Amino acid sequence: MVMALLGSTDNACMRIRFTKMQGAGNDFVVLDETRQPLGLSTAQYRFLADRHFGVGADQILSVRPAPAGAVDIDFSYAIHNADGQEVEHCGNGARCFVRYVRDHQLTDRDTVRVQTMNRVLTLTLQPDGRVSVDMGAPVFDLPQVPFDAAGLTPKVVNGWSTWPLELTADGQRSTVFAAVVSMGNPHAVQIVASVDTAPVLVWGPQIENHPRFVRRVNAGFMQILSRSEVRLRVYERGAGETLACGTGACAAVVAGIRLGLLGAQVDVHTHGGLLHVEWQGTADRLDAPVFLSGPATQVFEGEINLPDALPSFHLP
Repeated sequence: MVMALLGSTDNACMRIRFTKMQGAGNDFVVLDETRQPLGLSTAQYRFLADRHFGVGADQILSVRPAPAGAVDIDFSYAIHNADGQEVEHCGNGARCFVRYVRDHQLTDRDTVRVQTMNRVLTLTLQPDGRVSVDMGAPVFDLPQVPFDAAGLTPKVVNGWSTWPLELTADGQRSTVFAAVVSMGNPHAVQIVASVDTAPVLVWGPQIENHPRFVRRVNAGFMQILSRSEVRLRVYERGAGETLACGTGACAAVVAGIRLGLLGAQVDVHTHGGLLHVEWQGTADRLDAPVFLSGPATQVFEGEINLPDALPSFHLP
C-alpha cells in the first residue's frame, strides 16, 4: 500500500516506509531506523499520527540499533505520542516491537532485550503468538514518578497512600483520590464503580495536565470485577483515551494489589481487548517485576510522503 499526502507537490517531501500495528486496539506506526536515523521533527511525528492527514496512530515507534557499547542489548527504541512528544515507555508498543523485529527478520530470537528511554525491557514472542513483556519494577517514590505531594493529606488504604486531586465537572468541584505509580511513565489510577459511567473524557484531561504532575500523567479508571479481573479505561498523556494502554494496565493492577483489592494475576478488559498482568510484589518486595502479555498484530505496510513544511491547520 502506498500513501501520499494530498498537495505534497507544494513542499519538498521525504518518502518513508512504515508498518501499521496494533495491540489490543492500541495502534502504532512503526519505523525501521536500524540502518540510518530518519531525523523526524516533532511536527512530522504529529503528522504521521494524524488520523485525517497522516497514517493515524496513538504512538510512533522507532526501531533503532542497540546503544553503542551496550552489553546484552539487542535494540533500542524511541516512542513518540500522537502530539509528537517523546515519552518513556509503552507496554502495548513493546509487544508490537518484538513481533516487528521478528517478522522483518531483524532478529531470529524469540526473546530480545530492548533499551527504552529509562529502562531495559525483555520481550518474548510466545509459541501461541502472544507476546509477553517483562516491564520491570514499578516505581512508588513520588519524586521519581514525578508527583508533587507537598501540602496534601493522603488517604491510607491497606498501608499505602492515595492522593487527593481537585477536579471540576459540570461546574462542580470534586476531590478524587488516586494511586500514583510509575511504570517507567507516570500513572494516576482511581477506582470507579463503572468504567461505562466514569467521566473519563471530562476528568481525564484534567488529571493529565494537573499541576501536581510536572511531566503530565496517564489517567486510569479501574472497575474491580473480582480479585482476578478488572475493566479499565485510560486517558493517555499526549494521546487522549485509547482502546488499551499496556503500562496503564500494569499500573492499575499494581495499584489494586497494593490497595488489597486484587491478587497476583489479573485479566484486564479494555475496549480493545484482553490483557494479562502478573505482579508478585508485596510490601516487603516492591521491586518485583511486572509481566504483561497480550496480542500484537500487523495491520498493513506502506509508504508515505512527509513534507518538510507542514501546514499548522492540518495538525491538532
